[in-house]
Amino acid sequence: MKVLKFGGSSVANSQNISKVVQIVSNTAANTKVAVVVSAFGKTTNKLIASANYAAENQPNYLDLFNEVKDHHFQVINDLINSNQKETVETRVENLFEQLKTLLEGCFLLKEITPKTMAAISGFGELLSSFIISEVAKQNLNTTYKDSREIILASNVFDKAQVNFKVTNKNCQDFFKDNGHQVTLLPGFIAKTETGFSTTLGRGGSDYTAAIYAAALNAEELQIWTDVSGMFTANPSVVKQAFAIPQISYQEAMELSHFGAKVIYPPTIQPVLEKEIPIVIKNTFDPENVGTLITKESGNTKPVKGISHIENITLLTLEGSGMVGVSGTSKRLFETLSNQDVNVVLITQASSEHSICVGIYDEDAEKAANAVNKAFEIEIERRKLNPVTVEQGLAIIALVGDNMKNHQGLSGQMFSSLGKNNVNIRAIAQGASQKNISAVIDSNDAKKALNTLHEQFFEEKIKQLNLFVTGVGNVGERFLAQVHQQNEYLREHLKMSIRVVGLANSRKMVFNTDGLDLNNWKELLENGEQASIQQFFERSKDFNLRNSVFVDNTANQSVSEIYENYLRNNIAVVTCNKIACASNLENYKNLKRISRKYNAPFLFETNVGAGLPIIDTLKNLVASGDRVQKIQAVLSGSLNFVFNNFNASSSFHNVVKEAQNQGYTEPDPTIDLSGIDVARKILILARESGYELELSDIENSSFLPKESLETNNNDDFYKSLTNNEAHFQELFQKASEENSRLKYVAEFSEGKAKVGLQHIPTDHPFYNLEGSDNIVLFYTDRYPVQPLQIKGAGAGSDVTASGIFADVIRTGNN
Repeated sequence: MKVLKFGGSSVANSQNISKVVQIVSNTAANTKVAVVVSAFGKTTNKLIASANYAAENQPNYLDLFNEVKDHHFQVINDLINSNQKETVETRVENLFEQLKTLLEGCFLLKEITPKTMAAISGFGELLSSFIISEVAKQNLNTTYKDSREIILASNVFDKAQVNFKVTNKNCQDFFKDNGHQVTLLPGFIAKTETGFSTTLGRGGSDYTAAIYAAALNAEELQIWTDVSGMFTANPSVVKQAFAIPQISYQEAMELSHFGAKVIYPPTIQPVLEKEIPIVIKNTFDPENVGTLITKESGNTKPVKGISHIENITLLTLEGSGMVGVSGTSKRLFETLSNQDVNVVLITQASSEHSICVGIYDEDAEKAANAVNKAFEIEIERRKLNPVTVEQGLAIIALVGDNMKNHQGLSGQMFSSLGKNNVNIRAIAQGASQKNISAVIDSNDAKKALNTLHEQFFEEKIKQLNLFVTGVGNVGERFLAQVHQQNEYLREHLKMSIRVVGLANSRKMVFNTDGLDLNNWKELLENGEQASIQQFFERSKDFNLRNSVFVDNTANQSVSEIYENYLRNNIAVVTCNKIACASNLENYKNLKRISRKYNAPFLFETNVGAGLPIIDTLKNLVASGDRVQKIQAVLSGSLNFVFNNFNASSSFHNVVKEAQNQGYTEPDPTIDLSGIDVARKILILARESGYELELSDIENSSFLPKESLETNNNDDFYKSLTNNEAHFQELFQKASEENSRLKYVAEFSEGKAKVGLQHIPTDHPFYNLEGSDNIVLFYTDRYPVQPLQIKGAGAGSDVTASGIFADVIRTGNN
């Protein structure tokens, strides 16, 4: 014999019930089956709500009652043949009359007792099991049996304790004389020793099925639900979660205790003793193998699943009066037990100075009051502190029978959480080492689950979640590179990148599953109104692991919010030089916060676009080298301009071409005034370990006063035309010396300057072509022949590639 249990979602409507009957029919072709069913989906919740409304003297209790009644009669109308419909409707009408009488009593008395609530909440199973049995009878050899005539329980009207001796005998006696191929039974309900209806607790239909399976020594217990087995994590929270093919009884109990709602925790106990296998199956995908629960774990993988419980409160009792005093723990747990408070987690320091327990939020107030009262004398004498209450927490748990045989699992767990700034409030690990539990802020639960799942179950593919602002030339090329290279990154670097948020100056758009980069322009155009602060708030609220904020702008307001991102463990990657060239204290503060919150702050493209200038400099300093002098051409745009400007060309036209090709900033004054180069040499000096302000950089601008005083691009370009003779004179003087014009940045002996220079033919800068940059590092190790870095230093493609490289560096952090 097999026992099949179908949950509320499996019997939620007529269509689903038809699927259930077909599954039963297929199974009954080879063996006898006992079928236990829950109430139709959401019915129990509605009955309980209706009862509470009635007890509060609210007439709308009848609305819920009628809603439930209409649904049941709709199923009868859909599935019962016309010749049987009247008989079935009469029986169901009688049940609803009994239910209505109980509700009316609550309404008149303005109260509801546990006994009445148990009776009312059990009607859902009585109705569903009878109706489904009548549907099955139309095609199968089926009988119906009320579970209250078999299962005897204690005189408790919620989570009643089963009298297995009597129940097992009742069950065996009934089925011994039962010749039907299919037997329909209601789950959840039982009869007390005094003859009243009671319930086995929410989720009790699973338990009912397990009771029958154990009593009958069933071949198998099948739990049919709306998911294909027990998953490595909650699939609604962790998209990459997958069904576990086989799991042990102990692992299943641990996972179900810690929030895996596929199976009710007490279900496993009756079948465990007789080693009856449990199979978790999907009603809506019956061919899926699901999860097999047996004595054996199935494989040697150390971690079998990750689960979590929400709405947890930590109570902490501490004080010197606990140290060496026996009986403190006994008094604490006795007090909680007397208040019917369920303790979910316990941890105590070896110093015996404190005991910390995790309980459900709903019990927090009464638990705290009871504990403070129980230890009132010790608290008054200041030997103990009043109990500390921390709410808004969650418990995450790693579960696996083989965890005890693998070293370093705790280290991996806490290290991966720490890297994502998930703060751990308490830890518990049993001596069996089948469970490692940690209490965290509930806001971090999703991030923590995904982080741990990535660590223990996925093919070590690290997922980066990007929030990108700025989609001009550089931003657009960056998105194209991300889209193009994602498969390569997954295969070769075990990294996956998705863009979760995207913004320009007008619009912003978000998708926690990742934006489709095939049509990001359309998505952004149809997005919501952009706001720098709101973009940050949304990025923070998503609270995703491995989050990276990418700034492709030259906007000062955007740069001023970097600190907020870093403080929330969101890495910052930027080509925007304003932050790193701002006042020294702000620069140092950003670096300090980056280290404190383990959030990378990377800005390689601040100097030299895609060239590895800053990275090389960092490696020199980290290895103990000391920078003595830096000489550099750091403006790709200025190098392009002076490489193309001559006696036969217009300075205005050359600058315009540089902007058209994406070499200059949107405001070309930033490049040509020298401020951009000054910022770059300042950043290099700071990264070399020197403390300078931008005002310390000597800037000898070659632009005439008229150009420097313009306020917009049109006026700026007009000023270039007006001063063409000035620019031709600069060119002519360099030509007379057989030199070329280069805008050079220099740092030496703690001082820095930028300006236009005449570069002779024997200088390394002379043959610098196009928009190339070059940097010469003179250090203790390179005192005569400098370390030289040379290459393209401007352009949207190379700048985007530098940003991309920094994003990858965050993934390797």
